[in-house]
Amino acid sequence: MKVDFGIWSWLTQAVIALVVLAILVFIFMTYVPLIQRNERMRRNLDQLQAEQDQQMEICRQLKAEIEALRHDAPTVTRLVREKLGYAKPGEEVIRFESVATNGAR
Repeated sequence: MKVDFGIWSWLTQAVIALVVLAILVFIFMTYVPLIQRNERMRRNLDQLQAEQDQQMEICRQLKAEIEALRHDAPTVTRLVREKLGYAKPGEEVIRFESVATNGAR
């Protein structure tokens, strides 16, 4: 036997649905800032990782240059000639200077 309570049955269901909806909205509003913060931190972490990779590549190149300067005599000779303008006896050093241009003629 089913008893009809009239509008009270419908109102009870509506209140329960609204309470559930309010709880879901509260949970959503609580976690949205955390999700956004997590996304910002992830982007920052990715950016820092890329920067670290670049710095590691620079470090690798510098270590290779140091090793070449320590153990490779032709490299040292080439750099001394280029940077300091040294030459072997009997050689002539020719230097090219860049012309400063200011755009006005």
